[in-house]
Amino acid sequence: MLWHNKIKAWLPPGGHIEVNELPEDAARREVAEECGLQVQLLTTGAGAGRLGQVQRLHTPVCVLLEDIEPGHQHIDLIYFACTVDDRPPQLDEREAAHFRWCTWDDLATGDIGEDIRVLGRLAIKAAQEETDA
Repeated sequence: MLWHNKIKAWLPPGGHIEVNELPEDAARREVAEECGLQVQLLTTGAGAGRLGQVQRLHTPVCVLLEDIEPGHQHIDLIYFACTVDDRPPQLDEREAAHFRWCTWDDLATGDIGEDIRVLGRLAIKAAQEETDA
């Protein structure tokens, strides 16, 4: 989790999709940019790959519609991921002041929004299932 400088809240890494960028590539890029971690997306639906001549993308865990302010909404594609190595995080201090890993119990604290608490626990469960598989 990152302490987001602008929003003043604990949030997972994320951001906008660049022009000509696939959503799954944007998810990995945002994690790398904001906290210096390389991640692998967890497969939570149909796996990415080829279907003949067609590319199948990673399926988001869910899609959120978030009201930012009147007349301004965000559509958030939520992916779960695991780090690919043991490197420590390197924060982009323009984006975030602090970084913390959260356990199941850490997600129960009142300083984390309900949507992030619920999705964080689902992410922990998905990562554990991936490890056990």
